[in-house]
This record gives sequence, structure tokens and C-alpha cells, in this order.
Amino acid sequence: MRAPSSDLPIVFENVSIAASGVPVLDRLSLTLQHGAPTVLIGPNGSGKTTVLRAAMGLIAPSQGRITWGGLEFSPPTRRAIVFQRPTMLRRSAAANVRYALRAARIPRGERETRIAELLALVGLEGFSDRPARRMSGGEQQRLALARALASDPAVLFLDEPTASLDPAATKSLEDVIRAVAARGIKVVMATHDLGEARRLAGYVVLLHRGRVIETGDAEEFFKSPQTAEARKFLAGELLV
Repeated sequence: MRAPSSDLPIVFENVSIAASGVPVLDRLSLTLQHGAPTVLIGPNGSGKTTVLRAAMGLIAPSQGRITWGGLEFSPPTRRAIVFQRPTMLRRSAAANVRYALRAARIPRGERETRIAELLALVGLEGFSDRPARRMSGGEQQRLALARALASDPAVLFLDEPTASLDPAATKSLEDVIRAVAARGIKVVMATHDLGEARRLAGYVVLLHRGRVIETGDAEEFFKSPQTAEARKFLAGELLV
């Protein structure tokens, strides 16, 4: 088990973010702590992806502030993100990971061993020479995870990683996410799939219209939601 990351907790304090003048996050306050995976849920457009990007440090608040381990300015050297549709380089699976290791300044003599370890971790043993762009969607998502893990992050952000996958590929990726979390890496993940949230989350954050509606321990949230909005969302009703 790794030591706690100095980037944690990640704290949003009354954060507002707008895109082309349209509010995306609206005075949002949230704390991402050490521990089991935190899963962000909510309707489309609720701000899940923006929270991930802001927590990664890719978007700056227009109002409020974000701190990482108490610091307002923290380079993302111990943080990594996998987007919903990751771009594969025009090279083999191993070469994709090798590129990430080189970018992370891993010593050349360690790279081949790390490539084998990372591909094994995501269930891609034997795929080293496979052209990345010819792999299935699920395989590409697992390769994207391997690349993200190349920098040995302490916090990993995942933006709806199983959104376009079939059930078998979804299960394979969820198994990898569990293995990553078991290594002491803090996983913060957005999903539209409530079943997946139930299976993976230790902590749940329900977002709507750029605000936090309810947060809590996953088991308690799904068993006894405290807000009317959460009860409606879990029942499959639209939030307006």
C-alpha cells in the first residue's frame, strides 16, 4: 500500500466554471479524500467531466478555489486522467506504454520491465506487439489505463471509461479498476451507469446543474438517499 498522496485531499471551495458564458459548475464545494473509489453520478450535463478536469488541474475556476493537499498550485505529477475516448498512438500497445514511460522520465533501463508489469496489470499480457488502433474498444480503454499508470500516479481520474463497452468488456475494465484501487491509488470516476456505481464506489457524489446534490458512503446512499433529487434519480426519474 502506497503512502497517502500529498495532493489529497482535493478541495473545491465554492467553485464556479463557465464555458462560453454558460455555467457548468455553480458554487460547487466538494472534498475528495483518501480511500476507496469516489464515483460521480448525475444526469448528462451535470458537471461530472468538468469536476474531473478541474481536479486534474486542466481547468481553472472562474470563481472560488481548488486546493491539492492544502496548496492552490500543485503540478499534476502525481495525478493522471483517462478520457472517455482516449486517443491511441499509431504504434503497438507496448510502444504506447513506452511513450508514456518516457514522458514520465522513467529510466530507460526500467522501461521494458514496467511495460510488461503494466500490460499484465490491465489484462493485456500477450498484446505487446498488437497495433493499438486495431484493438477493441475495451482493450483500448485498458491500454489507456496502462499509459495513465505509467507515471505511478497517486490519484487517477476516469471519465465514463465503460460508456461504449459491451458487458464483457465492462466487467474486464471494472476488474482492472478494482485492482488499481487495491494498490492504494485513489480512483475518482464519473459514470452514468448506476449499476457500475454500486459495484465500484466507496463514496458517491450526485451532481445536478453543476452543484452537489448529495454525497455519502455508497452503501448508505443507495440504501437510504437523503434528498428528494437523489431518490428520483435512483428511481430513474428525470431531474429538471
